[in-house]
Amino acid sequence: MNIPSELKYTKDHEWVKVESGVATIGITDFAQGELGDIVYVDVDTLDEELEAEEVFGSVEAVKTVSDLFMPLSGEVVAFNEALEDEPELVNSDPYGNGWMIKVKLSDDSQVANLLSAEAYQELIKG
Repeated sequence: MNIPSELKYTKDHEWVKVESGVATIGITDFAQGELGDIVYVDVDTLDEELEAEEVFGSVEAVKTVSDLFMPLSGEVVAFNEALEDEPELVNSDPYGNGWMIKVKLSDDSQVANLLSAEAYQELIKG
């Protein structure tokens, strides 16, 4: 299973990459594997200010629909529009072309609350 060490993670299986006060967010390799074939990604929070743990969208797979939770507070400034035509990018490249949103952070200190790759690996082992 792929868990890049340079990323941060949440207990809800989102990954976060922070660069210059902007966080790129997607779901982990583990999460996409558990969901199965992803057929639709719905994000209707573009340009909205959301708090950590609020729902920013949902991902629909063949067998289920799951909410997506904000790992950090901030304004949703971008949505990966490639997912509208190719939601399967989340399955094939969850940490690259399968990213979901970019968020301008309102509180950089929240990054410290996220899980390291090691801690996330322990979480999914159960």
